[in-house]
Amino acid sequence: MYFLIQTDSTDKYDPRDVERLEKDDSLVESYLTWRHFVVEDTLKMMDESLQWRKEYGLNDLTEGSIPKWMFETGAVYLHGYDKEGNKLFWFKVKLHVKDARTFLDKKKYVAFWLERYFRREPGMPLTVVFDMSESGFSNIDMEFVKYIVSCFRVYYPKMLSKMVMYEMPFIMNAAWKIVRSWLGPDAISKLKFVSKSDIQTYIDVEHLPPHMGGTDPFRYSYPPLLDDDFQSPISENGGLLSEDENESKDGETEPSSPLELSCNIEATCKPRKVNFVEENAKLEEADKIDGANGSRSTRRPSTTFKGPLLHISPAEELCFEPKDKRKCLITLNNVTKNPVAFKVRTTAPEKYRVKPSSSSCEPGASINIVVSLHGGSQASLQDRFLVMAAEMEQNAGAGPPDLAQFWKEIPKARIMEHRMRCHVFESSKPTLSPLINSSPATEMNSHQDLQSMIMQVMASNSRLEQKLNQCLWTQKVLMFLLSVFMALIITCPLPGGR
Repeated sequence: MYFLIQTDSTDKYDPRDVERLEKDDSLVESYLTWRHFVVEDTLKMMDESLQWRKEYGLNDLTEGSIPKWMFETGAVYLHGYDKEGNKLFWFKVKLHVKDARTFLDKKKYVAFWLERYFRREPGMPLTVVFDMSESGFSNIDMEFVKYIVSCFRVYYPKMLSKMVMYEMPFIMNAAWKIVRSWLGPDAISKLKFVSKSDIQTYIDVEHLPPHMGGTDPFRYSYPPLLDDDFQSPISENGGLLSEDENESKDGETEPSSPLELSCNIEATCKPRKVNFVEENAKLEEADKIDGANGSRSTRRPSTTFKGPLLHISPAEELCFEPKDKRKCLITLNNVTKNPVAFKVRTTAPEKYRVKPSSSSCEPGASINIVVSLHGGSQASLQDRFLVMAAEMEQNAGAGPPDLAQFWKEIPKARIMEHRMRCHVFESSKPTLSPLINSSPATEMNSHQDLQSMIMQVMASNSRLEQKLNQCLWTQKVLMFLLSVFMALIITCPLPGGR
């Protein structure tokens, strides 16, 4: 990029950040979209972001780099999700004490959590929750708040979903007017001032603590480090929970985990025995027919993730088109000598239907899972899928009750997980070509066309102005003649008068 060529990046930036920026087009695009495709603003943001990353040593920042007492206070942590599936980043304002001596460590502490989430869930936004209950003016540190705002405005593009301000004391209104000026016009719309009566507009009760009217029994404690293996919220498709699952959910008292979500077990889909050679031959023949007919139907993926329990195709992405292609296949092949139970979850259950979403696969068998968009829903780059698999015993039951009990009892260490994301074709997302790939000739022609249109508008405007001036001149002449005529009538006596 021009930005990297013209700058001595060795001294200003961490080479690892430069390398990632050069290789990751999606990261560059996130900067561009966050700055409305204004190249100058985008380059400035990149420059500030990369310098900040080197200054704070983000690539080498670890748990051991942060004072232990900061983790123990529980003033900042990640836990739960909002209604849109965005991770919640909590700030317990009453636990914050303004202290210049620890200011730098606190800034690194926030950066630690943001970088950790950024690396594990790239492209997924956060919802920041400022819990101001039981806080006062002494807990407000405007410099610290300004730093947090800068993290989302400059250092991590497109990472802020919304900023929820809970129970803000009236005395702090003036302070938050200053914060508004720091956010800028685009980010101001992301500020949500809520109270206990309306916070459920953005966050469901199961992810809210009791003092906010929620039912989440979670209590922060350290160690261990909270959400050590957090992922995007994964929800299953299908009907209501079974009675067994509802009972287990109500009775659970273990600490909530990032993927602690209800399991929806559908009726077991009987797997079919296949011969892989014959199956591949059929697929190749079907692909040839599709190609000959110009069909745009779902094609079998060419890449496969080879896990210890299941081989999963496609390996990384489910491809959707805006209109024509609204169904995709996930193919699971059991490569073990025992049955394998599986579940498929998605971050957007309101948009996708997965059938079957939960079942078991016999040894040597293959199962096709149909993922379809329903209604007017559109696939998004942020949508994710998770395939969970665990090996079963030969005599284990495969019905819904048996599977439900199996997933409750299986240790997490025995569960294989494979994550996939959606791919949206270029026609349905912004492209970088207007900024990067457009040819000079095309830009020149567009510029000339624009100039021609402007000249035509100016000429038309000039003609209208001339006509308006003529009308005004004619009006003045008529008014003058009318006044002269009236004066003559008044001064001249009528014939036959004395």
